[in-house]
Amino acid sequence: MSFKSLGDPFNGDSDLRHGKSCACTACSTEHGHFDLATAPAHSDQRAGSFGNAMPQSSEQILERAIESAVVRSVFGHNDISRRSFAKMVGGGTMAAALASVMPLDKVKAAILDDLGTPEKSRLNIGFVPITCATPIIMAQPMGFYEKYGLEVDVIKTAGWAVARDKSLNNEYDASHMLTPMPLAISMGAGSTATPFLMPAVENINGQAIVLHNDHLDKRDPKQWKGFKFGVPFEYSMHNFLLRYYVAEHGLDPDKDIQIRVVPPPEMVANLRAGNLDGYLSPDPFNQRAVWEKIGFIHTLTKDIWDGHPCCAFACSKAFADEFPNTYGALLKSIVDATQYASKSENRKEIAAAIAPANYLNQPVPVIEQVLTGRYADGLGAIQDVSDRIDFDPFPWHSMGVWILTQMKRWGYIDGDVDYKKIAEEVYVAADCAKVMKDLGYEAPGSTYEKYTIMGKVFDPDQPDAYVNSFPIGKGTS
Repeated sequence: MSFKSLGDPFNGDSDLRHGKSCACTACSTEHGHFDLATAPAHSDQRAGSFGNAMPQSSEQILERAIESAVVRSVFGHNDISRRSFAKMVGGGTMAAALASVMPLDKVKAAILDDLGTPEKSRLNIGFVPITCATPIIMAQPMGFYEKYGLEVDVIKTAGWAVARDKSLNNEYDASHMLTPMPLAISMGAGSTATPFLMPAVENINGQAIVLHNDHLDKRDPKQWKGFKFGVPFEYSMHNFLLRYYVAEHGLDPDKDIQIRVVPPPEMVANLRAGNLDGYLSPDPFNQRAVWEKIGFIHTLTKDIWDGHPCCAFACSKAFADEFPNTYGALLKSIVDATQYASKSENRKEIAAAIAPANYLNQPVPVIEQVLTGRYADGLGAIQDVSDRIDFDPFPWHSMGVWILTQMKRWGYIDGDVDYKKIAEEVYVAADCAKVMKDLGYEAPGSTYEKYTIMGKVFDPDQPDAYVNSFPIGKGTS
């Protein structure tokens, strides 16, 4: 899910849950009924706590988040009670009454100052140049790291094996990783077992299956026998989603197609050269294939599993233990940037910020098509899919369990697996939830949920039954 703009907590017309009755700018514009000329003078569109439409600077956004969190707490997170009280006494009276017993200015200052001085302020963070890394990348040019007292070099990395090895060798303090990677590293799958933490997801959705233009007549996956597909890494959602997709269409991914690991920046060149028939890749390389008139988008991964995780922010447990203040400041930077990226109105600004050569090195229009969801599909149509990619930092434990079931299904891990124990040790949802609440964003009340993927329900309470329910998998066909 996305986080909408923080509304004025003293405004009785603004629903902080952003329900149907909400009159904030984002919801009103979305529903097509907002008119600045007729908006109430006290509404958050006209005169919120900061005297204009909405907080604009990162400092104002953080102050509004703190203000909102305090007011929510006073009303026990019951937004109906808050709105009723604000309408009854007026926003100004409500603010004055609260300030008489709890001076908000001092509370804001205390929270802003109570971040703890980072033990290590200069950091190296690796990233692979894809749009999934948007929060990690944009946090440098847009000042999110600096805001929390950090001086960060974001270092372009050729591929995931390099990112893993540099993280294990402590050349990177933290890194952009694929969501399965911290699980695999912690378990010693593909590398030496080293405890890693994943406190934040970078993006949800945002991938696609691309086919070469030679295969315009082969839209049915049953026609893909013998095809060569690229994925960016073995321990990736791309690999597991591609395997899931073709298996649901009756193909064994280990027998009927070839799956090759190809670094994302090399996907388009390999498609052009005929080394690949298609790939399930991160963007912008799906859109780049269309841009260069080499391939077309067969399907978005959101149409396989809407809301699936992809990339993440991760670091070693040793780093978090040795530098707790640095870890906390870094996590706040990432969550804050992720929340900013979740707002559709910020996407064009972000596209321009991450396009330069030292970041994605891609044409701005290509990145805009990915981030805004208005894109050419290579089949002659323009599509509008606003959540083609989205940004939500919460690392659901159920997502970790699903990934582990696919690692077990395809033989990447053997023997008995304590799915929940591993997911809960690696996906540190509590840290993310605390930071989200500190910044005034809603955090889920649970860390597990069920998913429906291509019509099949995944229950995280029954992982082994789920693994054994598939007719195609290692040792099942």
